[in-house]
Amino acid sequence: MAQARVQTKTKQDIIWSKDFVFIWLANFFIFLGFQMTLPTLPLYVKELGGNDQLVGVIVGIFTFSALILRPFAGHALETKGRGFVYIFGLTIFVISMGAYGFLASLLFLGIIRVIQGVGWGFSTTAGGTIATDLIPPHRRGEGMGYFGLSGNIALAFGPSLGLGLMGVLSFNEIFLICSGLGFIALLFSLGIRYKKVEVSKEQTHVARFDIIEKTAIQPSILMFFITATFGGIATFLPLHAWERNVDGIATYFLVYAIFLMISRTFAGKVYDKKGHLYVFLPGTALILSAMLLLAWLPSTLILWTAGAIYGFGFGTVQPALQAWAVDKAKANRKGMANATFFSFFDLGIGIAAIFFGFLAATINYASIYIASALSIACSMMIYIYFYIKEKRAAKV
Repeated sequence: MAQARVQTKTKQDIIWSKDFVFIWLANFFIFLGFQMTLPTLPLYVKELGGNDQLVGVIVGIFTFSALILRPFAGHALETKGRGFVYIFGLTIFVISMGAYGFLASLLFLGIIRVIQGVGWGFSTTAGGTIATDLIPPHRRGEGMGYFGLSGNIALAFGPSLGLGLMGVLSFNEIFLICSGLGFIALLFSLGIRYKKVEVSKEQTHVARFDIIEKTAIQPSILMFFITATFGGIATFLPLHAWERNVDGIATYFLVYAIFLMISRTFAGKVYDKKGHLYVFLPGTALILSAMLLLAWLPSTLILWTAGAIYGFGFGTVQPALQAWAVDKAKANRKGMANATFFSFFDLGIGIAAIFFGFLAATINYASIYIASALSIACSMMIYIYFYIKEKRAAKV
């Protein structure tokens, strides 16, 4: 009997179960296909005759379509089930990605970007929720850090691979490869045993009206200001580097991803043991420093240094904020908490991409990273306000 209890306890402590490995691999392949398009899509827009403003719009409409659909994805996760939402989202993503290469106008590219945003919104919201289901609650920060590594490793190779393939393949062929990677993710999704959901009449009624999980609002707001910086990097950094005659943009993404992975191996554990105070302020301070370096950008060495600092900072903050967003939600609201978190995540990228497009057109690319530094400063001040408010409430 005692041995059985020990075995049960050990099983409950395991993060790397078969299902977790499958969701990890599915997330890796869908993110690899997506990350390959980050540096190539702006260049594709330029080839089709678009300007900096259109680059921002094309990126922005993708994130906004994902944003609009995430609350519906959150409700569906709690009513239709994890597997239905995840497979549905992956299927849309794969089909839309394959359609990129057959487009010959910015109008149709914009339409497909909207459709792809739907698939991305459903699949990423579901993926994070499925991982949350599989991770032991007392190891959630650590587990989400490991889960995030799948996207980080994809980021280490995706942008560099996409840029490298541009020299030997057409845009059409690159997008078909990205679609194939999404299909591999779809195959892994079919082998996962998903958590069953039980829907009450009360839950179905409420799901029609609420679009946000209130317990996740604070970390989600902080994430909004942080992902604004990612919108500026993913969309305009290749153009900024080429304007400054700075080489090594492909290596930047590799350096960024390596340091992102390093920070994720321990930041989640720090969050689990000591709380968000010990990860948020140090992480955002690093991101702020990286933005100032990118605004300056005199050389390749500074570019790579900024990538290392940004990766370490972002990798420290993001999994902690996601774990924070999910921790306080009720068991039947974990999906909605993830939807809320990723909605703010997308909103930051989408608004920033469009706003930065206008900045680039009216001022210069360097102004994008000065604005990004201001965004991080805002997140730090808001966090301090939340923290002081929380401490005062605890004393009452």
